[in-house]
Amino acid sequence: MTYHFKTTFAATLIAGTTALTAFAVPTMAETKLVLSSWLPARHPIVAKAIKPWAKQVEKVTEGRVSIRVLAKPLGPPPAHFDMAADGVADITYGLHSFTKDNRFLRSRIGQFSFIGNNSTDASKAYWNVYSGKLEAQKEHKGVKLLSLFVHGPGIFHNNKRKIEKPEDFKGLKIRTPGGYIAGLAGDLGITTQFMGPGQVFEKLSRGVIDGVTFPIEALRAFKLGGHLKYSMSVPGGLYNTSWFVVMNNGKWAEISNKDKKAIMSISGEAFANLVGGVWDASDKVGAAYVAKNKIEVHAASAAVLTKVKSIATKREAAWAKAVKETGYDGAAALKEMRQQSGVK
Repeated sequence: MTYHFKTTFAATLIAGTTALTAFAVPTMAETKLVLSSWLPARHPIVAKAIKPWAKQVEKVTEGRVSIRVLAKPLGPPPAHFDMAADGVADITYGLHSFTKDNRFLRSRIGQFSFIGNNSTDASKAYWNVYSGKLEAQKEHKGVKLLSLFVHGPGIFHNNKRKIEKPEDFKGLKIRTPGGYIAGLAGDLGITTQFMGPGQVFEKLSRGVIDGVTFPIEALRAFKLGGHLKYSMSVPGGLYNTSWFVVMNNGKWAEISNKDKKAIMSISGEAFANLVGGVWDASDKVGAAYVAKNKIEVHAASAAVLTKVKSIATKREAAWAKAVKETGYDGAAALKEMRQQSGVK
């Protein structure tokens, strides 16, 4: 074997090995992202919406962008928006009402009474109107707004008495997620307490609170069946909560325009539809759980509904006035959102 032959053979062998290695090893993601998740890992929103969406991102970007959903959050739920803006986490989700300042004034359109009979229609309407006419991205500074959604109709749950007249609310100690429902509850004579959803079981079992405002699925998700007796519903929801999914601006800038387009094709309204469907299915399971635990579910009486409507109207008007001062027509936006969600 001559030196030339040996060299050629070795070069060919190396080239072939390199080709095989390249063929065998998957393309490494160019951008690896970390998503901080604070809901329980088995919560339907995490298991059936957040994690499937993360996998879809990798698929639509052909592996160039990957997302790792953390088993434990990097901070408390109220900190999650700022965690994304500050780069503590690459992607986060959470409630606008957890943030105590006024930076998300226009987001409150997703918290009012009577905005949706199900999560799917209300979430899509919320995304379309808030991200559209109300320019939600401008309120979400430091991040790329990926999607918005709301949960199923908000319900009033307590273990003291059936709510049959407005006076029955007075004196009850109720956990709320802050925002609009905290104000509405206060106007009804309720003593409100703010805490993360994971704290509700302990506070209820110890008698620190008498009840909670939650969509019906949450009673099962947080195992509250043995600590509640009455659940009062309102057409279109007594209230709702506005949720965001956001990515750090710096990380978003690292992604190519092609992959940004691919990610947004499965985010925005598409994700609102996905998470809405998951929440609606969970509400059905939650309703069965409530029935099994013999919690009495009842519709709000005419007197209670009239009282809620009078408070809601005043609070909507005050919000619309504040929004108008920033150059937006909040009243028209709220009307359009209800039309899109099918609430009359």
